[in-house]
Amino acid sequence: MELGLEGKVAVVTGGTEGIGRATALRLAREGAHVAICARRQELLDQAAPELRKHDPNALAVAADMSKAADIERFMTAVVGRFGRIDILVNNAGTSARGKFTELDDATWSADLELKVFGAIRCTRLAVPHMKKQGGGCIVNIAISSAKQPGAGSMPTSVSRAAGLAITKALSKEYAADNIRVNTVCIGKIKSGQHERRFSRQGVGADEYYRQAARDIPLGRVGEAEEVADVIAFLVSDAASYVTGTSVHLDGGISGTL
Repeated sequence: MELGLEGKVAVVTGGTEGIGRATALRLAREGAHVAICARRQELLDQAAPELRKHDPNALAVAADMSKAADIERFMTAVVGRFGRIDILVNNAGTSARGKFTELDDATWSADLELKVFGAIRCTRLAVPHMKKQGGGCIVNIAISSAKQPGAGSMPTSVSRAAGLAITKALSKEYAADNIRVNTVCIGKIKSGQHERRFSRQGVGADEYYRQAARDIPLGRVGEAEEVADVIAFLVSDAASYVTGTSVHLDGGISGTL
């Protein structure tokens, strides 16, 4: 299927590992020019060479999406390099969760700054460029539990629920500008973030994924590339009539549509 992404400029936050890295590579293979950011320079140094095999002009910038100044510097660099922004994938985030009474204000604030305000600030800077050129696409990464939160799921489930509301509101506000806004609600997806967390608890990646698969109807944990394929579709011409919606990518684990 021709996705019509040749020459488009795509911004992917948190683009050095997991879903972000897979998405950046997928879009670059489709002919898009890609800009990624992440907090750690060493991960950018690892991801950039592979990305530049498909997009020699790919941009990789060290930036913290919980800091307004970093976001502005990153987005300014994108426009300086490519002159436009067609696609924004708000992917940067962590899976912070714990018992409600044990979560202090600093934990809540850090999560909201990264996932909610990070997406707000990136979008606010991208939209004027999309409007100027006659349209664009935004995909916000959320989680299934944003719609169906369970015990011990905060602050992540709350931050991601805010992302769903932002998606729906923006899809209506900017439809007349031909800017489409959608969400991908992920479930259990393989990532370095999960593997590092469970390694600290003495659980290997294979064992963790095997245990996690027990609760998933499809019987396995998802691959980052599978998420990237859905994102590539949502930002493509093939999805030109899709906006304001959320796609579950969780192997069937969610109890909501």
